[in-house]
Amino acid sequence: MMIKELEQVVVRFSGDSGDGMQLAGNIFSTVSATVGNDISTFPDYPADIRAPQGSLTGVSGFQVHVGANKVYTPGDQCDVLVAMNAAALKTQYKFAKPTACIIIDTNCFEKSDLEKADFKTDNPIEEMGIKQDVIAAPISQMVKDCLADSGMDNKSMLKCRNMFAVGLVCWLFNRDLSIAENYIREKFAKKPEIAEANIKVIHAGYDYGHNTHSSVAHTYRIESQNKVSGRYMDITGNKATAYGFIAAAEKAGLKLYLGSYPITPATDVLHELSKHKSLGVTTVQCEDEIAGCASAVGASYAGALAVTSTSGPGICLKSEAMNLAVIMELPLVVLDVQRGGPATGLPTKSEQTDLLQVLFGRNGESPMPVIAATSPTDCFECAYAASKMALEHMTPVVLMTDAFIANGSAAWKLPNLAEYAAINPPYVQPEMKGSWTPYQRNEETGVRYWAIPGTEGFTHILGGLEKDNKTGAISTNPENHHLMTQLRQQKIEKIEVPDVAVEGDADDAELLIVGFGGTYGHLHAAMDELRAQGKKVALAHFRFINPLPKNTAEVLKRYKKVVVAEQNMGQFAGYLRMKVDGFVPYQYNEVKGQPFVVSELVEAFDKLITEN
Repeated sequence: MMIKELEQVVVRFSGDSGDGMQLAGNIFSTVSATVGNDISTFPDYPADIRAPQGSLTGVSGFQVHVGANKVYTPGDQCDVLVAMNAAALKTQYKFAKPTACIIIDTNCFEKSDLEKADFKTDNPIEEMGIKQDVIAAPISQMVKDCLADSGMDNKSMLKCRNMFAVGLVCWLFNRDLSIAENYIREKFAKKPEIAEANIKVIHAGYDYGHNTHSSVAHTYRIESQNKVSGRYMDITGNKATAYGFIAAAEKAGLKLYLGSYPITPATDVLHELSKHKSLGVTTVQCEDEIAGCASAVGASYAGALAVTSTSGPGICLKSEAMNLAVIMELPLVVLDVQRGGPATGLPTKSEQTDLLQVLFGRNGESPMPVIAATSPTDCFECAYAASKMALEHMTPVVLMTDAFIANGSAAWKLPNLAEYAAINPPYVQPEMKGSWTPYQRNEETGVRYWAIPGTEGFTHILGGLEKDNKTGAISTNPENHHLMTQLRQQKIEKIEVPDVAVEGDADDAELLIVGFGGTYGHLHAAMDELRAQGKKVALAHFRFINPLPKNTAEVLKRYKKVVVAEQNMGQFAGYLRMKVDGFVPYQYNEVKGQPFVVSELVEAFDKLITEN
């Protein structure tokens, strides 16, 4: 059988939410990342997590884009669709390319399965008009045959059937199963019998493809073309965020404290940090969002790098305690993993709808820096940057990610911490003893000096009531309040952030695309596609939202046509109009709980370029 070289491929695993599709996708992603491929993933699991088995609302998907070169998105459509039941085929077929290969478990296409999936006939392939190659295999039965002598019950055996699909896909793309074996043994380290059963099944899937050639003309190989030496791992945005906080605490020589209430999709940060007590990490799962943030304010006052994590609804509840950190001028990082709202909304889906809330959604004048991560691996960099900014400028900082990049993963080269900038909190100095007051500031930066409780000679009181700028005593003086408001604002404005870079046709673009946060990959891919068509297009993508980069106005006014693309109704566009005089951009807005579709972006941007 011939092996065909590919530049890239998109694989989508789909089945019941209890069928381990996320695990299957993670294993194939890890195998691909470990051999040096670039990857981008999209776990698309249902909000109805307890949906009846085989139902249309309970389908869980995991899409991974594997490339020999840089890939920016999980892909619009897939080259291989794994549909483990009838409902998965019904709901996920729309993501399959016309040339896709479709893998189905025929054992899950019985009469009852078809009825649950709302099929009208007993031939779903014909009913849906599917013309692509279909590998139809009795996966469930083969898994039971494979594990017949394992002593496992029927239900436990069927839990392994996702591994059969992984093995079949690994055969299709000539993947080494040893990496998958290591992953499974680590995943099920406390249940070795489960690990070995899954490994046996993954080999069975691989062998099935090898022995039958599974109705395909070729198998495929994706060879990395731009290998950079180093140690790599497949990492999610949430895990990278957690690692960034750990790295910052170590660099600053501080304990790390996380006060959090479990909330989708931010919970994994709590789970990950709770594993690292040996690194000086303290985690507290609090009774509610308010307690999570308030406890972090207390930890900050006590001298820790304090973090609280949540999503948009949690920000609503934390706002009072966030304001307390503003007026006390304490370092605090507030992680907001955005999800679909309002209210409970779409807890497992991605949006960018919290921007105005984190900028302005508090009482009084309460400025705080805002940073937005652009990719799963960038979450590490932004967590480190947010921690450094909070500690060095004595302010709460909001770090925004979203469900797409938090749950998605990418190949990450392990960083050398020695190469990262030092973190130097503005501690009180011995010579200040006797003259220091709580709001004494560095004249250049406007940052107040930090006295850790217990430091001899620096006894002080902080709190939520306004204080006198000179004495630190409670003050209701109107002029003092105005002054303190100005000083807190000026302190934020003085923070140095990098200039926003312009990628693509920076000098002569017909259209400048502007975005922020987790849409970077899709906007970059759209720019690349338009440039490949001969269009002059550039991209300015923002990580630092408040304060904005100093070159923001110059960049935005440089181009005749500018479009701001975001997953909300125009929050960033409105913010930029407020900050840049005379700036009136085009807008591209979607609020679907799903990532942008690159082909739709290309079509919309092309229209803007060609219209007068």
